[in-house]
Amino acid sequence: MDLRGIPTVIPNQIGGLAAPAAAGGTFAKVAPATGAVICQVARSTRVDIEQAVARARDAQPAWAATTVVRRGEILRKIAILLQEHRAEIAALVALETGKSLKDALGETDAAIEMGFFVAGEGRRFYGRTTTSATPNKTALVMRQPLGVAGLIIAANTPIANVAWKAFPALLCGNAAVLKASEDTPLSAWAFGELAREAGVPEGVYSTVHGFGEEAGAPLVEHPDVAVVSFTGSCGVGRWIAETAGKRLAKICLELGGKNPLIVCDDADLANAVTWTIGSAFSNAGQRCAAGSRILVFDAVYDQFKALLLEAVGALKVGSTDTDDYGPVINEEQMTNMLASVARAQAAGATVLAGGARLTDAGRAGGFYVAPTIIEGAGAAAEISQSELFGPITCLYRVRDFEDAIRLANDSSFGLTASIHTQNIHRAMTFIGRIEAGVAVVNGGTYGSEPHMPFGGLKQSGNGWREAGTEALDVYSDCKTIYINHNPGRV
Repeated sequence: MDLRGIPTVIPNQIGGLAAPAAAGGTFAKVAPATGAVICQVARSTRVDIEQAVARARDAQPAWAATTVVRRGEILRKIAILLQEHRAEIAALVALETGKSLKDALGETDAAIEMGFFVAGEGRRFYGRTTTSATPNKTALVMRQPLGVAGLIIAANTPIANVAWKAFPALLCGNAAVLKASEDTPLSAWAFGELAREAGVPEGVYSTVHGFGEEAGAPLVEHPDVAVVSFTGSCGVGRWIAETAGKRLAKICLELGGKNPLIVCDDADLANAVTWTIGSAFSNAGQRCAAGSRILVFDAVYDQFKALLLEAVGALKVGSTDTDDYGPVINEEQMTNMLASVARAQAAGATVLAGGARLTDAGRAGGFYVAPTIIEGAGAAAEISQSELFGPITCLYRVRDFEDAIRLANDSSFGLTASIHTQNIHRAMTFIGRIEAGVAVVNGGTYGSEPHMPFGGLKQSGNGWREAGTEALDVYSDCKTIYINHNPGRV
């Protein structure tokens, strides 16, 4: 299969078969690096969602009846095809996001590894065998599929985001309808093409394109969608919880973070700066796990700030492999985050670096934001509490460990957190007391591996985890089984 030729109009893939939007609508996909139109994309409405869900509902029983080993083999074939088409897929990711090809290749590799990990679970797919208080009785627990899964992804790491949801949903025996981000239709289209080539039966996996209100909402509202998995904003997540919750559908929400990175007075400051730069600015800060609050002990604050500003001054912003990060995904997001910076400045905070759009030669027309560091924002300020999803971070001066933990936990989010210290007692106490789903010692706030669960507390999610074997819990349910036998009938 040749993925190098981008269709003039990216179609829906209803049950694996290409189809225009039923109403004929399209929208333009713009390249974040240049502002130029790449292609048109099918603009789905409720009719398209109903078609995809109907196909999924009809195809799901046969897919569920397929052995989980065989389902894993088909998913492994998708991962192999991703590997074979690695360069082409990365080129699509780079084009639709504006990130460098180097970063897009790394993201594609993450999707491949997720595929291989989940496919391998088809050879395990553990249940449980336990004891019974009754003689001659065996007690078992096994997994069973839910039915139709509605998957709604974000644009920040598009091919990896598809892999995180599609692979476990399909392995568990569900049919799946994925609503791609309107900002990243190309990688979702490519995954759908490879899923069909790998042998996923018609109807089992569909990709639909469009806007949240027109395509995402009907998927959430559909009575035949048994589980909704969503990555995105808290506001939309709360609406999904309320809407799908009315019919008692299962809901998995990954809603972002305002993640603290603590720098103690005994930290390796050079290492802390390196990880702060990566946490705050890699992928243009478009990570739910981005380090957006940097809490520094007073004793090393000025020294750390000087080192950080020096490192930020050396960052290169652009879309080539020699650049450190690229544009944000669209103009609206760029405008909103810069407005937040302006409001913080008007409220008394100081912009130490950046705070503006970059429009010089080579970046004109693109949605590039200079690496931005803000100092002096209050703990309760909007910029301290709201996720911006861009290359913007805030510095905070703290007295000591207790002050740092208090401020770190003073957030409605609880996704990831990091501490830099040489003191094992501080590190272990931090791990126990930080209110986060992921805690890191002497590293960044971001980064995940396919065999490890990822998710957060408070407004960062609703308790489920993506990746790891824990992802299988999202897309399956338990069936408890009792088998009685009579030795006298042997």
